[in-house]
Amino acid sequence: MNLLNTVPSSAPPCPSLPLRTHSNLSKSLQFSYPKPSKFTSYGARLCELFDLHQEQVPYEVAWSWQKDIVKEKKAQLENEGDCSDTLIVLQHPSVYTLGTASTKDNLNFNINNAPFNVYRTERGGEVTYHGPGQLVLYPIINLRRHKMDLHWYLRTLEELVIRVLSLTFSIQASRVEGLTGVWVGNEKVAAVGIRVSHWITYHGLALNVTTDLTPFKWIIPCGIRNREVGSIKGLLLREAQSSNMAANGTNDLHSIMHDDGGLIGITRNSLIEEFSKVFQLEYRHRTISVPMLYERNQSDIVTETQQS
Repeated sequence: MNLLNTVPSSAPPCPSLPLRTHSNLSKSLQFSYPKPSKFTSYGARLCELFDLHQEQVPYEVAWSWQKDIVKEKKAQLENEGDCSDTLIVLQHPSVYTLGTASTKDNLNFNINNAPFNVYRTERGGEVTYHGPGQLVLYPIINLRRHKMDLHWYLRTLEELVIRVLSLTFSIQASRVEGLTGVWVGNEKVAAVGIRVSHWITYHGLALNVTTDLTPFKWIIPCGIRNREVGSIKGLLLREAQSSNMAANGTNDLHSIMHDDGGLIGITRNSLIEEFSKVFQLEYRHRTISVPMLYERNQSDIVTETQQS
């Protein structure tokens, strides 16, 4: 497949930021309640939740959708002085995406004969892979009402994943100094890449749950050599084998490890719960079908063609 180029971003790369100590991070996660408005409820900000975690939404469709939402929120800010937050949860069919810092040197294949579609995006960071079994979170939130600090936002997304792994699966994850993302030992289990426009965020994080990790071998993930990529399922299976959990069948996770849909569902539940906690949000569930997203994406393409 050919490289599907988009309008190149003129924004500078989003570099890895220096880490704060855990104690400082804990302090930075303390919030003051936002001023009451129609976008808050009992001190928590309202957040539209689009839960498509069982759907595989094509990358270009979800990308266009995010940009439409950002545009709507900018208009809302201009007209009303505030806007609601949005969280999108979904999976993608297999695809590679390049960030503003990406080079073709980190692709282990001919770009003109790529195994999957490749998109150059405006998010920070290097090349990564998205595919089935990976949960992707796209927070589109107004940082003016949270904290106008990109370092804080990146570290908070990482903290979200670290909490989910610890509380739900007893997996002890951490950060690596100088790098963005979440790690278990030498394995990266979650990638983070964001874009912020007028303090409204988009793009986000991707957590490998039951992902087939083979496609990561065809790239240098995030441009980082000499490190591996892992998944929740792989980590749990490894732990089960080392502790004979599978033989004993004494752990509730034993059966779920062999049920990809169940494992994805458990991870999804934990992610959205912890997300609401760390950002102090109250969800308003919204529904949209994948066919509707396709129609919306096609409409955007026609509009752009007419304008050009």
